[in-house]
Amino acid sequence: DPDHPDKVYKVVKALYGLHQAPRAWYETLATYLLENGFHRGQIDQTLFIKKQKGDILLMQIYVDDIIFGATNKDLCKSFEKLMKDKFQMSSIGELTFFLGLQVKQKEDGIFINQDKYVAEILKKFGLTEGKSASTPIDTEKPLLKDPDGEDVDVHIYRSMIGSFNVLNFIKTRHHVCMAYSDSDYAGASLDKKSTTGGCQFLTSRLISWQCKKQTVVATSSTEAEYVAGASCCA
Repeated sequence: DPDHPDKVYKVVKALYGLHQAPRAWYETLATYLLENGFHRGQIDQTLFIKKQKGDILLMQIYVDDIIFGATNKDLCKSFEKLMKDKFQMSSIGELTFFLGLQVKQKEDGIFINQDKYVAEILKKFGLTEGKSASTPIDTEKPLLKDPDGEDVDVHIYRSMIGSFNVLNFIKTRHHVCMAYSDSDYAGASLDKKSTTGGCQFLTSRLISWQCKKQTVVATSSTEAEYVAGASCCA
């Protein structure tokens, strides 16, 4: 307040836009759901589950957006009423689009695609008129120095690769996690400790890596490798 520069306002409840607002909203919503027979997911804390007479209702939260589905339509109707009794909200009907995913619901299954997301990233990076190629560069063109060339914007490049990796991650059915470790032996000259190196990949994508001195003094190269392996998979 310009009239009182030495004073600050204290809000009595969370306001939309404040950094603590998402947490306050989640806690309010979660408490209400738990009081009405829902159980929180053990892995995904934004997933809530309710079972009733052999039927099940799943509800997923993303900030202030909610999607839900059940094996019984009456459960969906009662859940919608439950939410409107407590909160001011609107229902947009059957799910067709959520977080970049287009959803088509048919009698033989629920199908997800990202045609809209693909079109958006192609437009973002100026590739809407691009032509497909079997290799990233001409195989007959030698790699020579280009003194007049401009440096590549590494931030745009990383954003481009990350956007494409999202498509690959969602499309891949089996997400395999692989870890690699290595160690020298007594490489530290002062305390003779070995150094561990390791990296972890999820679906061929590097997600974590480390290089650090081991906390114990290995008495053999085999022990040093075992310590590195244990640290890499911990």
